[in-house]
Amino acid sequence: MEDRELTENREEDLKNQILEIINSGKSNEEIREALSDFHENDIAEILEEMEADERKRLYQILGVEGVSEVLTYVDDASDYISEIDPEKAADVLENMDADDAAEVLENIDDEKQREKLLGLMDQEAADDVRLISSYDDDEIGSMMTTNFVTIPEHFTIKQAMRSLVAQAEENDNIMTLYVTDKEGKYSGAIELRDLVVARADVPLEDIISRNYPHVYDHEKITENIESLKDYAEDSIPVLNEKDEILGVITAQDITEAIDEAMAEDYAKLAGLTAEEDLNEKLADSVKKRIPWLILLLFLGIGVSTVVGVFEGVVAQIAIVMCFQSLILDMAGNVGTQSLAVTIRVLMDEGASGAEKIKFVFKEMLIGATNGAILGSAAICFVGLYLHFLKGYIWFKAFEISGCVGLALLLAMIVSSLMGTLIPMFFHKIKVDPAVASGPLITTVNDLVAVVTYYGLASLLLAGRI
Repeated sequence: MEDRELTENREEDLKNQILEIINSGKSNEEIREALSDFHENDIAEILEEMEADERKRLYQILGVEGVSEVLTYVDDASDYISEIDPEKAADVLENMDADDAAEVLENIDDEKQREKLLGLMDQEAADDVRLISSYDDDEIGSMMTTNFVTIPEHFTIKQAMRSLVAQAEENDNIMTLYVTDKEGKYSGAIELRDLVVARADVPLEDIISRNYPHVYDHEKITENIESLKDYAEDSIPVLNEKDEILGVITAQDITEAIDEAMAEDYAKLAGLTAEEDLNEKLADSVKKRIPWLILLLFLGIGVSTVVGVFEGVVAQIAIVMCFQSLILDMAGNVGTQSLAVTIRVLMDEGASGAEKIKFVFKEMLIGATNGAILGSAAICFVGLYLHFLKGYIWFKAFEISGCVGLALLLAMIVSSLMGTLIPMFFHKIKVDPAVASGPLITTVNDLVAVVTYYGLASLLLAGRI
């Protein structure tokens, strides 16, 4: 808590310092020089707190290059771009990485404004933006940037260095250089450090990594996140079907993709069709939540109907109602845990059928072990509770608690199985297991727990208590 307060105080101090500099009344050159000591992200965070007129003055101070660097750190820069004169806005977009510019334009609702800005941009920059925008959101091409350096494989070390220097003015992703063959196809990569320390008489071939990882533009992001993360490279080339380099995915792009995937899965596990925003309209939030809630309403009615089947048991042994929520809650918790682990396993497309079967049995064993531990604890504590607080004799008290403990064991085993098999089934039929399984498993486990608990009570206790 103390560390968080220190961080928040530091951020507030930075904002105040930046605002003080901007409003100091000094010349634009002096303000620009003073702001150069701050990170662009810190400047981006104060844009919301400024009035439109103040922001427009800041745009003039920073210049085209400065504005493009600051807006790169804004989640949705479309409103700010709209505040800038179209010609200058087009220049700002040109200076941004193509993927960032594409995202800004995508968030502009007015199609005519989008096309106008694209028309004012340099032809090459506009083509790069159109290329990235042509991909579906779930394709790797949609998150690549065209900011990269290529070196022909027939170059010498000196030629490669000269080419790097010439390209670095336009492309600053230079930690990894990509090598092309005489036909312009991707053939490997060179680490900047290896090129810098290489002697002039060393063949370029000696420092080319021919097995450097790559991906293809139409591949799905979700299917490649794990492998991209595992490579831990600064950037990875994106190729087309002809093995030509179209762009690269940077480490920052991969981090953002992982963050988006986690947020999306979290929303799906909660039964939402998409992640909600703090400023989202009430109607939009309701639309995201209501479909699954309607389905769960009818499933819940089904569970209640099943409880009604055991009305005779409840009438004879009313005390069993006290422990219904205990069984339901534990079964739900176990099912949710199994679901979370299963979703993680299903992300590994390389897992074999045998490994998945082994995983199912492992989850059942975990459920059985935890059920045995918690069931034993329930037998002891419920028995003591019934004897000392409810006045049941020892035998009757532990007869009821034994039913509760056994029901808990069986419910946890079956819930672990459901939490594993249901998402696997949806994955098999090509339905997203996260969005389909989350809400469904809660209700299915309730049904399992109710049938298990009252079924055992009917068999073991009815007519005896």
